[in-house]
Amino acid sequence: MTVLEDRIAMAEEDDELTLDNLFASLEPATPEGYKVEIVEGTVFMVPQRDIHWAIIRRIVRALEDVFGVDVNVLSDVRIDFPGALNGYAPDVAKVREGATKNAKNLWSHQDLEFIAEVISQGTAANDYGPKRIAYATAEVPVYLIADPYQGRCHVFTDPKEGDYATETRVSFGSTVDLTGTVVGLTLETDGFPRD
Repeated sequence: MTVLEDRIAMAEEDDELTLDNLFASLEPATPEGYKVEIVEGTVFMVPQRDIHWAIIRRIVRALEDVFGVDVNVLSDVRIDFPGALNGYAPDVAKVREGATKNAKNLWSHQDLEFIAEVISQGTAANDYGPKRIAYATAEVPVYLIADPYQGRCHVFTDPKEGDYATETRVSFGSTVDLTGTVVGLTLETDGFPRD
């Protein structure tokens, strides 16, 4: 039995397999420099790479330029999303002004205005698939994927009926225009590194 199977079995002994049980059993065993996410009940541990962080940093700075340095922007912080066992830690998540944590001391998906994910090879399918659907179901107004392998950003807006009605693709080196969204900014991608 693997450590992961052993910990899941322990969580199941608590009568119910919940995100709280899973995270409580996984987080102590998570190596430094990794983040844990649970996508539709499957556990993913992903290392953060320097290219990944360089893009995240530029997105966070763009948000701070518009909203100030005190804007509530999260990175790699657990947020539970609709669906069975969806506990994600988005690369960047902007929380609406005035929001407070819920009874579990977590931020609520209902309070998110913007999410950005930077693609990692091993989990790209999650970002383009189940996460996109969960973010749309949660009615997150703007979801941006920065893909250093394609050298492109995908911007999803207008969540309707469990998916986004609009997708815009912008090549690295161009400007991502989010001025018509709740984020109200332009994002310069000329400094986004490629992989």
